[in-house]
Amino acid sequence: MSVRIAVVTGTRAEFGLLDTVMRSIRAHPDFELQVIVAGSHLLKPAETWREVADQYDITATVPMQIDGQPSGRLADAAAMGRGITGFAGAYIEHKPGWVVVLGDRIEAFAAASAASVGGIPVAHIHGGDRAEGVAVEAMRHAITKLAHLHLPATQRSADRIIRMGEDPAFVRIVGSPAIDDLDSIEPMDDAEHAGLGSPELVFLMHPIGGAPDSERDVAVAALEAIGDRSTLALHPNHDPGREGILRAIESSDARTVDHLPRQQFIALLKRLATTGGALVGNSSAGLIEASAIGLPVVNIGPRQAGRERPNNVIDCGVNAPAIADALDRALRADRARITSPFGDGNAGMRIAEAIGSVDHRDPALVRKRCAY
Repeated sequence: MSVRIAVVTGTRAEFGLLDTVMRSIRAHPDFELQVIVAGSHLLKPAETWREVADQYDITATVPMQIDGQPSGRLADAAAMGRGITGFAGAYIEHKPGWVVVLGDRIEAFAAASAASVGGIPVAHIHGGDRAEGVAVEAMRHAITKLAHLHLPATQRSADRIIRMGEDPAFVRIVGSPAIDDLDSIEPMDDAEHAGLGSPELVFLMHPIGGAPDSERDVAVAALEAIGDRSTLALHPNHDPGREGILRAIESSDARTVDHLPRQQFIALLKRLATTGGALVGNSSAGLIEASAIGLPVVNIGPRQAGRERPNNVIDCGVNAPAIADALDRALRADRARITSPFGDGNAGMRIAEAIGSVDHRDPALVRKRCAY
């Protein structure tokens, strides 16, 4: 009998990373893929759940955030509570043998909490990383303590998980699924590119949980440093402070889109890598995907503090002169020397194999015990 594997996706960006994982699980002869869509996927206007539905049958949806409600840390806490209740209901109805989550957001934490308390094994991808974000450093490590099978991207992250007291037998280094399939995506050509202008830069800035005005000030400084360079600005994640960044983007001269599907996003970054452009902001894509395709990145502020640094990254503060200096250095960078520590492009397959190698019915699996 097939084992039901519920993969949880809560955001546009994380779905892009989970795609090869979901495909590998769907192709596995012993698995039945279940897809649970939650969180910001369900929010207007982007409603990125449609991208999931284009490729997969959606088993269940779990609303968390509320359209039109102001964002904030306590709003996130309330959304997380709704998520735990919703995931528990989905698990009761669909009876997964495993729940798979990625990263550190409230959707992953809610899904892992409901599963772990409910006695369902949790497989956690990208555990052990360090990155400040919006309370995500704490949530990522909390998910590690809730999870039963750990699927880190790098040796450093695996070592960190083991030092947290997790059993080394259940820590498998798989690489980052963000690297999977990059080789199959061609750089965006002029015809495809026409709808997005001809940017030299992509600006992708996410909030770090500050007040909207402080988030706006950082984004304004970045856009001031960019100056008159042709820029495509993408909308930020649905995190506290988002509206401040949106105000900065909307008052700038940058061309703006609310969302690019992953294939287009990677194709655009590849174009920049070959035409002398750069990515500016604070997205993890600047450290992971961009390093794998040889694209220099200006990483602004503390959001990625602690994460492993490939040599494509130029860190800077949040004032316009520092950002402008970092951008000049990024545009002069030797792209041929850029390397990535995040794997070889086979993470999805390794993740499916790792899940298949552990008996989810073993009562000892869900009985967590500190290994030291």
